[in-house]
Amino acid sequence: MDLFHLFSILIVLSAGFAYINFRILKLPNAIGLMLVSLIFSFFILLAGYYFPSFKENIALKMDSINFSELLLEGMLSFMLFAGAIHIKFHDLNKEKLSILLFSTFSVLISTFIIGFATFYLLNFMGIQVELIHAMLFGALISPTDPIAVLSILKSAGVSKSLETKIAGESLFNDGVAVVVFITILKLAKPGANLNIGSILMLFGQEAIGGLVLGIILGYIGYKLIASIDNYQVEVLITLAVVMGGYTLAHYTHVSGPLAMVAAGLITGNHGKTLGMSDITAEYVDKFWELIDEILNALLFVLIGLELLIIQTNQKILFAAIIILFITLITRYISVYIPSIAVRLKEKITQKTILILTWGGLRGGISIALALSINPEYNKDIWVTITYVIVCFSILVQGMTIGKFAKKMQ
Repeated sequence: MDLFHLFSILIVLSAGFAYINFRILKLPNAIGLMLVSLIFSFFILLAGYYFPSFKENIALKMDSINFSELLLEGMLSFMLFAGAIHIKFHDLNKEKLSILLFSTFSVLISTFIIGFATFYLLNFMGIQVELIHAMLFGALISPTDPIAVLSILKSAGVSKSLETKIAGESLFNDGVAVVVFITILKLAKPGANLNIGSILMLFGQEAIGGLVLGIILGYIGYKLIASIDNYQVEVLITLAVVMGGYTLAHYTHVSGPLAMVAAGLITGNHGKTLGMSDITAEYVDKFWELIDEILNALLFVLIGLELLIIQTNQKILFAAIIILFITLITRYISVYIPSIAVRLKEKITQKTILILTWGGLRGGISIALALSINPEYNKDIWVTITYVIVCFSILVQGMTIGKFAKKMQ
């Protein structure tokens, strides 16, 4: 199946599932799409008992999709830029300490706690894994995804401060988590002989290099946009910043996700206020909002369909349920510890920490990173556990966070 036919099928499924959700389920778009997609997958699995070849053919088609590459090398750049372009420096500046700590220290705390806990639990249950591979899982499950929860929290009437904390943290922690994951992945390679200095150098090159590249790209884009007044060309320039910038980040070995966040912030602030007319700003906003909606629809449909190719057993599923609770407890710890420092500069209450804990949904980036793990690193185990956590996170936490937030307030 070529790329065009595959993309066409995914778009048709996304449109159909979105229609069913809008007319019948009436759930937030991301949650509804994933639920319908999971139900669709269950029906295919059920049909597979009576028509094995039918299920096998569809599973084969799904297996041919490189979900990890599709998200990490394609969709993620657009989604992060689209998210960053709507965040104002003014709002970000008010919450800068909490966003900085939650997107860095929280990710590191979460990676180590989940990594060690998962290693000891799985080996205790007779599922043999290495510590470095458990750390890979800790890194990939630590980033949070605000897509499914931000619109719900807005309707629940949460403060602008909390909304900015969640959006800002998730934008940056995606990039930080990918950098941590890549660093651990290099340590996991046989014969790797990295010392503390080289690890810090690698981390710095990816993270700081990505941010610097993003700032340069954003500034070049802003200057080009400011020099003309034509919304078609200006929208095209923002598209070039994303696609060209992400490719450049790949070849210069710096963090593409962090570059896109930085470029999006500059485009959404300096670009809009100083370089665009009102008409252009409106077109840029609508264009990237639409791109974001379409890609998120595809993402959550793909997550639901991944059920067709998950290889697992009862022991791993049971372990996944225990690890699910470990990740929730760890999320609270990883937010609570940095919040002690945050309280010195910004207002943050215990209720805010609880909302951040329950609203810390895991999403597509976790599944994409799990699928990118080498088979010899117990890939099937990590993919299954990640899938269980992501499904619970989006369907259970996502559907209850609105009521939870209202109750907390």
